[in-house]
Amino acid sequence: MTRAQLTDGEWEFIRPHLPVGEFGPYPEQLRQQFEGVIWRFKTGGQWREMPQEFGAWSTVSNRFRQWRDAGVFEALLEGLIAEAANRGEVDLSLVSIDSTTARAHHDAAGMHMGEDVLTALEKAAAEEEKARSKGAMPKNKTVRT
Repeated sequence: MTRAQLTDGEWEFIRPHLPVGEFGPYPEQLRQQFEGVIWRFKTGGQWREMPQEFGAWSTVSNRFRQWRDAGVFEALLEGLIAEAANRGEVDLSLVSIDSTTARAHHDAAGMHMGEDVLTALEKAAAEEEKARSKGAMPKNKTVRT
């Protein structure tokens, strides 16, 4: 194969994580298809542009979806982390935490407000609306309670 992307050692690590069903793929096709998936994401090319040496593009695409749905890639990642930990090569300074926040209405989160809090909020909203109607405050400003 001219476009081989995995060394034999890398393949020996990956192979046990890939499921082999009763009707295929055959072991030699498994590596070919996995390398097709690597080609797809390494190049950013379309599935239909995949070179024939990786097999039929539709087969490789279907295999990728099956592996994705079966959690194969998560298992590979966990295996890589475990292997690195066994070698003493885990560096926690590379850990990143995503602090993205998505705001939602308080009802979406199941928040329950006491009657007194709800009454106070409604009163503050009414006072704000009254102040706006009298021209006492600009329309784009809000009162925080």
